[in-house]
Amino acid sequence: MENTLLIVKPDAFKRKLVGNIINRLERAGFDVVDIKLVQLTQDLARKFYAVHADKPFIDELIEFMCSSPVIPIKLGKTNAVADLRTLIGATNPNEAACGTLRQEIALDVQQNSVHASDSPENAAIELAFFFG
Repeated sequence: MENTLLIVKPDAFKRKLVGNIINRLERAGFDVVDIKLVQLTQDLARKFYAVHADKPFIDELIEFMCSSPVIPIKLGKTNAVADLRTLIGATNPNEAACGTLRQEIALDVQQNSVHASDSPENAAIELAFFFG
């Protein structure tokens, strides 16, 4: 079994889509291994998104991710990283495949409802950030 991280972002949290998202994950065969409610501080959000530190959207991203609690979820499944990326769809919901989570519930590129690790290596780093 492989583990990966999904974060329910503020836009989905505020729109009360947490249960819907978890239901979709479980129906797709993912096990919820661990879950928590986290209010990110500016410092924590900047550490998590350090890879984007030089991007023009970083300040807006940090503000957005701190605008409400987020829900990091440790998921387990064979081929978890790739399967989760397929399930959630492209970052831009206008480019996400029909039936993917982002195509169905995301509002735009930033308010795209969920974050998911993009590789097993990053999953390990991101899971350690939230779950030690």
